[in-house]
Amino acid sequence: MASIPRSALRRTALWLSIFLVAGLLAAVGLTGWAFARAKVSTAGAPFTDELAIPPLATGRLDPDGTRVFDLDMRSGTRRFLPGQDTPTWGFNGDHLGPTLRAHRGERVRVDIGNRLPEASTVHWHGMHLPASADGGPHQMIAPGATWSPEWTVDQPAATLWYHPHPHGATESHVRRGLAGMFLVDDDIATGLPGSYGVDDLPLIVQDVKFRGGSFDNGRGAFADTGILGDRTMVNGTLAPYRTVDDELVRLRLLNAASARIFTFGFAGDRTFDLIGTDGGLLERPIPADRIRLSPGERAEIVVRMRPAERLTLRALPTDLGDGFWNRRFSGGDDTFDVLELRAAETLRATTVVPPRLAPPELPRAEDSVRERTMELRFPNINGAPMSMDRVDATVERGTTETWIVRNSDGMAHNFHVHDVQFAVAAVDDRPPPPALRGRKDTVLLPPGGSMRLVLRFDGPADPRHPYMYHCHLLWHEDQGMMGQFTVVEPGTRVPSAPMPSGHEH
Repeated sequence: MASIPRSALRRTALWLSIFLVAGLLAAVGLTGWAFARAKVSTAGAPFTDELAIPPLATGRLDPDGTRVFDLDMRSGTRRFLPGQDTPTWGFNGDHLGPTLRAHRGERVRVDIGNRLPEASTVHWHGMHLPASADGGPHQMIAPGATWSPEWTVDQPAATLWYHPHPHGATESHVRRGLAGMFLVDDDIATGLPGSYGVDDLPLIVQDVKFRGGSFDNGRGAFADTGILGDRTMVNGTLAPYRTVDDELVRLRLLNAASARIFTFGFAGDRTFDLIGTDGGLLERPIPADRIRLSPGERAEIVVRMRPAERLTLRALPTDLGDGFWNRRFSGGDDTFDVLELRAAETLRATTVVPPRLAPPELPRAEDSVRERTMELRFPNINGAPMSMDRVDATVERGTTETWIVRNSDGMAHNFHVHDVQFAVAAVDDRPPPPALRGRKDTVLLPPGGSMRLVLRFDGPADPRHPYMYHCHLLWHEDQGMMGQFTVVEPGTRVPSAPMPSGHEH
C-alpha cells in the first residue's frame, strides 16, 4: 500500500486547521451575536393605550350567606397588535380574568367550568384554605367538567391571585392568559387609597413576545430560567397609561410572568411607600425607591403624584449575583417602561400614608418544633423530581416549623409554599431586609443564597390531599422542581400516597 506523501499530509493538516479556526471563530461570533441580542430595553417608548382594569367581581350571596363567584376557563382571541388576532385563554373572557373580592370571615365558593380543549386547574395563590380546595395538580378539571371549591376566608387583607397549576403544563397555561387577582379585605386596613380602579390600581405585570400574531413561547438561546419576553404588558395592555386624579395612588403589583424577575422603580428615582407584601399589609410603611419581585410575588406600594406630571413605572436591571453571562440571558440586563401614570391638572388632596398599618400576624421562630432543609438544584428539590404519588413531608396541624431553603445552583430560583404565609427569619444567616419582614408565600434565592423560613401549619388536617412547595419559575416547576406535603392531626398515621382526584362532572 502506497504511503501518503508528506506534502499531502501537510496540506490536509493545514485545511483541517483552517476549518477548525473558522468554526471556532463562527461559534465565537454567534455567541457574541446572541449575547448582544439578548439585552432588551423599551425605555423611552411611547405609552399609547389606556390601561385596562380587570372587572371587579364581588359575586352573589346564597341564602346561607356564602359568597359565590362564577369562573369559566375559555379560549378566544385578543387583538394586541394592529390587524392581528392572537389566540388566548382567559377566565370569563378571552384573556386574564376578573378580580375576585371577599372579606375576612366570609364563606366563599367558586363555581368553575372548563371550556378549554384540555384539562387544567385553578390554584388560589397565597390563600389559606383546605388542601382539597387548593387547586393544585391533584384537582384537575377535565374539559367540559366543573369544580366548586368552598372555604372560609381566614387571613388578613391581602393581594392574592389565581392561576392554573397542571403538573408539567403550568407555564403554557399561564402564558396563554389564565390569571387574575383575588383581593381579601378586613376591618383593620383604613386610611389607605381604596377605590378600586381609581386610586387603588391592580397591576398584573407580564412579559411577552410575539411571532406574527401569536405569542412566541420559545425559550431563547442559553435561557435556563424559562421564556423571556421582549416587552411588558399590564392587565393585558401593551404600552399602557392611566390618568389619575388623586395625590396618593396605591399600586398592587403582581409579577405574573413565568420566568422574569422584575425590579420595579420610578423614572427619576421617585420614592414610594411599600405598604404590603404577599400576605398583606406591613406593620408600618417602608420608604423605598426599588422593589424586586420574582414570579408569583406581590407588593403594594403608594406613590405621591404631582399635578399634571407624567410618572413612569420602570422595570430596572437586576443583579442576582449569577455572573455577567447568566445575568444577560436571564434578563438581568433588561429595562422596561411598564406603565405611565398621568396626573390630572388638579388632584384630590390626600394627607399621608398612615404611620401604622396592620398588626403583624407572623409565626414565631421560638415556637418552631422542627427544622427541614430544602435544597434547590435544577431540576429537583432535595435531589428528587416531583412525583404525584409521593408525599415528601408530613407536618402536624397546629405546629410551627423552620425550613432552611438553599439555592445550590448556578442560576436563580424562587420558592413558594401553598396554604401558609411564612416569616423570613434570616437571609444568608443575617436579619432579613425590611421588604422581607412581612407575610410572605414566595421568596427569591440568588445562586448560593439561603433563607430560614418560619411556617405555622394551622390546618385543616387532611392526610389524603397534599399541598405543594416549588420553584415558581414556571418552566423549572414544570421540569420537576416541586414537592408535596400533607397536614395531619398529631399522631395520625400517614397514607403512603395522595388520594387521586379530578373533576369530571
